[in-house]
Amino acid sequence: MEYRRITSIEDPLFAKMHKLMQEVFPPEEVLAFDLWKEPLEDPGIRVFVAVHEGEVVGATEYRFYEDFRVAMTDFTIIGKPGLGIGRFLYKKRQEDLLSLAAASNSELTGMFAEIYDPYRAGDHEFGGIKPMDPFVRREVLSHLGYKRLDFAYVHPSWSNDGEAVTGLDLCFLPTDDDLQELPAELIVKFLKRYYSVLPNKPKTWHDMVEQLEAKERIALLPL
Repeated sequence: MEYRRITSIEDPLFAKMHKLMQEVFPPEEVLAFDLWKEPLEDPGIRVFVAVHEGEVVGATEYRFYEDFRVAMTDFTIIGKPGLGIGRFLYKKRQEDLLSLAAASNSELTGMFAEIYDPYRAGDHEFGGIKPMDPFVRREVLSHLGYKRLDFAYVHPSWSNDGEAVTGLDLCFLPTDDDLQELPAELIVKFLKRYYSVLPNKPKTWHDMVEQLEAKERIALLPL
């Protein structure tokens, strides 16, 4: 299996990846094909696909914030069972992030991720691909060490229509497994930068950020 980076919408592998995303994720979670041009050309956004026998069978997008010393996993797709795609993507992504941190004389203290809560959003079938089932994914990510940040989370729709997307938790995978909380200021700064690309944010998102700004620390709870 190959770990191939995509930096252009002209790359034939991107069309295959985008098709896979449309099969797996709900429409409001998928950025339109043409709108991927700038993100893919952004050196700070890392988009990689797992290629098996010429086909895209998995993908992951992530970024490293050098000044925050944290990463964000935008998404991970496992397109087929029985190939070890999840473990392959996890290891390759981790190697890349540690390399980026070392190159910037920084360190990786952890990684954010938005994780579906299937007890609130159990209607997401994710294209019928069983490894992408939200119950399976949540338990796997818990095994990896992700923890849920203790606040009600919403995020702006990637359709940029001002709608709020619910049914997810903002989670964090700390490098130090004993870490019990995060500074609220770090979470606020991260969210503002991460969603700066979407100008049409819902009022509930702004309200959430204001509530975070009024706090000092946010607990990390079991996923």
